[in-house]
This record gives sequence, C-alpha cells and structure tokens, in this order.
Amino acid sequence: MGLVYRYFLRPLLAFQDSEQAHSRTIKMLRIFGNNFVTRIFLSGLYRSRKSLPISVFGHEYQHPFGLAAGMDKKGEAINGWNSLGLSFAEIGGVTMLEQPGNPKPRMFRSNTHQALVNRMGFNNPGSERMQASLKHHFTRFGKPDIPIWVNLGKSKLTDNKEAHKDYSTTLVRLWNFTDVFVINVSSPNTPDLRDLQSTNELRKIIEECNKANVRKANEAATYPKPLLVKVAPDMSFEQLEDIVTVAMESGCSGIVATNTTVNRSSEFDGDENLQQLGGLSGAPLRKTSTQFIEHIYKFTNGKFPIVGVGGIMNADDAWEKITAGASLIQAYSGFVFEGPSLTSAVVRGLDKKLKQHGLSKIEDAVGLMHKGSN
Repeated sequence: MGLVYRYFLRPLLAFQDSEQAHSRTIKMLRIFGNNFVTRIFLSGLYRSRKSLPISVFGHEYQHPFGLAAGMDKKGEAINGWNSLGLSFAEIGGVTMLEQPGNPKPRMFRSNTHQALVNRMGFNNPGSERMQASLKHHFTRFGKPDIPIWVNLGKSKLTDNKEAHKDYSTTLVRLWNFTDVFVINVSSPNTPDLRDLQSTNELRKIIEECNKANVRKANEAATYPKPLLVKVAPDMSFEQLEDIVTVAMESGCSGIVATNTTVNRSSEFDGDENLQQLGGLSGAPLRKTSTQFIEHIYKFTNGKFPIVGVGGIMNADDAWEKITAGASLIQAYSGFVFEGPSLTSAVVRGLDKKLKQHGLSKIEDAVGLMHKGSN
C-alpha cells in the first residue's frame, strides 16, 4: 500500500492546494475511522502485527510511534489514527479562544526535499467547542483505545502577560478527555509566542497549568495528567538547557523536541515553496531535532523522558531518534510524503533493529548511542 500511495495518490495530491489536500485527507480518515466496517478494513491494511510495548508518562504504549500535533487540529480523526496503528495521537494545537489562523495560502509543500512550510497560526475551534466535540466523540464511541494528547497553544488575542491563564483554561476544559498535555510555546506562527520560552514566562505558565491539573485530578480522585513542554529548534544549547531545567524543576514529565524551524538552508534557494515564511518541517529538520534530543539526554543523564519529532520518514530515522534518547517518537510530514503505511513500516523496522542489536525491548534502545554502541 505504501507504493500505491507514493506513486499514485501522492502525485494526485500534489496538484491540489496543500491545505485543501490536508483537509480532504483528514475528512476521509474521519469518515472511514468512524464507520465500524471501514475501520476494520483500515486496521487490516495498515496496523502492524508487531508489538513493541514501552511504558512512559503513566501509560503503556503499543510501540513508540505516534502522531505529532498539527495534523489533526480539531481531533476529528481519532478513530482513524487508532485504525492506522499509531500508539498515540496528539491533537491540536488548541487555544482558549476560537481563531481562524493566518491568511491563506499558509501551507506549502516541497516533494523534492520532503519538506513542508506552514504558517497556519493555531487555526482551531477554540477550547469550548473542542470540549463539546470531544465529549460528543467519547459519548458516541467511548474512550479511545490509544492515549490522546492535546497540544496547548496561546490565543493570538491574549497578551503574553496573560498567557498562563490562556493555557490553563484550555487544560481545564479538555482535562477529562486528555491523557497527556503538551505546552506549546515554540510555534513560530503566532507573534511573540516564542518569547514565552524565557525561563520566567515558561515557569509561570507551567505553574498555572500544574495548579489547574492538580485541582482537576483532586475533583476526579485520580492523578494529574502528564505535562510536557515542546521546544523550538532555533535556539542555542544553553537556552535549551535553561528550558529543560525549568521544566524539570516545575514538575513537568518530559520534553518534546522539536517544533518546526524558521531557519533555511542555502540548498533551498531555488525552491519557492521553502522560501515562504513559516515553520519548516520534514526531512531537512531531522538532523537538528536529533541533535537536540541527544543534547537533552546527555544534559539530564537520560532521566527526563524525551519525545522525538522532526523528519521521521522511515525506520532508520525513527531508530536514530530513539538511540539518541527519545522514548517516544512522532511524525507529521512523514505521513504526507510516505502515506498511512508509514506506521507499520516504522514499527517493523524498529523490530528488526532490536533483533540486529540483540535487544529485547525498546527501552533498551533509548539512548543507545550514549552507551558506547548502536
């Protein structure tokens, strides 16, 4: 099925506007995933038969590969992602207020470089409508079979001084429908958002989210949900260490590395799409995100869980992220260029890698490059 997508479906999508193609794909996955018969059909085609369980953030994941934020902003295709064999799905970013995002066109694709540029600007229905949508989904289909993560963003209309209230309000509204929250202060497409990566601002946001998280947990007589912080790749390692330190000191459960980049290589000079303003994702981000993962792992002595995202197009890319220090990995652009069979290909490939290195489980491979052999 991967070849069918690569040589037939992907060329058809290339003739469409990137955002329209994206929307149609999500709509189809929602329709197929919500129908019992077609859901079984999807599972039969795409779900991997391999099991590579790993326990992190209070959950046991079927394998380490999940969906990155931005692909399913409204949480429309939750059943579909499960049917495709992903072990978890991150929906959003979701902001406190509904917002349309930036003017179109705002998504661009380069098949040559297997890269995307987007300047979506957190277009989403807002936390109140998302709450209602998820409540309807849970009522109709029950709790999803895979952990659902929510990417928390800041509303464009909210001043940075009030950002902590924006993030925590969304957390409270979506708490009952979420397994893990990711605090996103690293998107390049909301003005001044990355200023919130400063230690004081970030600490304020995390503390406010922690308070809300504990309050909701007490009401439900259970444990608080894991809080992660997603970092940008456009900073020095010293700045990265400051953010990781704040996250650890403030009680976060881990780090997501990394978001999209605003940097452009000179090799893209002839590619008009990659010269667009916005965040670059896909294959060109692979090396930088892996370097960030490697640095975080070393800095924390492997004691702070890392979620690796950026440029995963195949099992080799996934293995690179895991051996650099990532316990879980995510893809977005990889699904655009490789199609829905990416999940099974990555999981099968990781299984082969474990056997090649004489390892019995994924945990043994996490940070392997730091242990003298990979």
